[in-house]
Amino acid sequence: MIQQIENRLKRLREKLKDKDVDAVLVTRRENYIYLSGFTGSFAYLVITQNDACLITDFRYTEQASQQAPLYEIIQYNQSLLAALSDVIQTKGIEKLGFEDDYITYKKYNELHNGIGAKHLIPFQNVLEGLRIKKDNEELEKIRKAVEIADSAFSHILKFLKPGIKEYEVSAELEYYMKKSGAKGASFDTIVASGKRSSLPHGVASGKTIENGDAVTLDYGAIFEDYCSDMTRTVFIGSISKELKNIYNIVLEAQTSALVGAKRGYSGKEVDIIARDIISKSGYEKNFGHGLGHGVGIEVHEEPRLSPKGEIKLDNGMVVTVEPGIYVNDLGGVRIEDMIIINDDKPIILTSSTKEIIVL
Repeated sequence: MIQQIENRLKRLREKLKDKDVDAVLVTRRENYIYLSGFTGSFAYLVITQNDACLITDFRYTEQASQQAPLYEIIQYNQSLLAALSDVIQTKGIEKLGFEDDYITYKKYNELHNGIGAKHLIPFQNVLEGLRIKKDNEELEKIRKAVEIADSAFSHILKFLKPGIKEYEVSAELEYYMKKSGAKGASFDTIVASGKRSSLPHGVASGKTIENGDAVTLDYGAIFEDYCSDMTRTVFIGSISKELKNIYNIVLEAQTSALVGAKRGYSGKEVDIIARDIISKSGYEKNFGHGLGHGVGIEVHEEPRLSPKGEIKLDNGMVVTVEPGIYVNDLGGVRIEDMIIINDDKPIILTSSTKEIIVL
C-alpha cells in the first residue's frame, strides 16, 4: 500500500506544478482515503512538493499513524483553523489549491479569512481525475466487492417468493453481504417489484411481492472502501409477453454496449450503442438515464457513459453498463454489469447469469 500512496502523491505533485500552486488542501473523505490510506471519518490533508501533513483530532491520531505512515500526523485540540494556519505558515504556503466542487461557500470564507494563505486556487476536479484509473490494488478490492454482490444474488434467489415485502429483500441482501465481508451496502438498495419496477431508483418499500411481478434488484457492496454495483431483474411466477420482449431488448442493448466499451471511445459513443437499439425497438422515451458510470471509492464517479460523456475510456477505468426500459403501469427491466476497460476487450467483472429467471 505504501508504494501505491507514493505513486499517487507523485502524480498529485505533478499536478501541483502544472497548476502553479504551493500545496493542496484535501478535505473530501474519498480523496483523503485515496491519497493517504487513512479511512477515518475526519481529516484534512495538506500536501506540498516536499511534505504531507494529516490533521485530525484525538479520536483518530493512532489510526492515522498506522494507516498513513507517509504523513506527518498533527492533532488539533481546540481550533482546526488554527492548526491548519500553523501548517500553512510553517511550510511557507502562499498559493493553496482547494476542492472547489466540494467546499461550501461558508467553509471557503472560513479558510479565506482564517488560515493565512494569500491565494486560494480552485483545483477543479483534479483529485477526482487522479482516481479515474485504478491500480492493481484498487482493482483487487473492487473484484472482491463484485464477488460479494454476485454471491448475494445467488442467495437472494432462494429467498424471493410471493408474500414477502421489498424491504425484507433489501435487508436480507445487505445482511448477507455484511456476513460475507462487506463493510456495508454501497448505496440504498433498490428492490422495485410489480408496477414499481418502472421506477429506475425505486428504493425498497413496504410493497408485498406478488405472483406475476417483475422484481428489479439494484445493489452493491463496499469492500475495504471500494464499491460494487449490479442490477438484475427477475420474475415471480410468470412473465408477461411484453416484459419478456422488453427484457430481451435490454439484454441485447447491454450485450452490444459491453462489446463496444473499448479504449479510446468516449462515454457518449458507448452510450449511443445501447440507446440506438432501445430506440429502434420503440422504447426511446423509456430509457431516460445514462448507460453507466465509473465506480471506485465512490459508487458514482467519472467517467460517465451518457449522452454528455466526453471522457475517453482508458485501460484501468472501471464502469457500469446498465441500460433499462421503464413503462408506467407495467414495470421495467434493467441489467447492469461492472467492467474494466481493457483495450478492445473489456473485462466483465459481474458474473451472475443474465438469462431470464422466473421463480
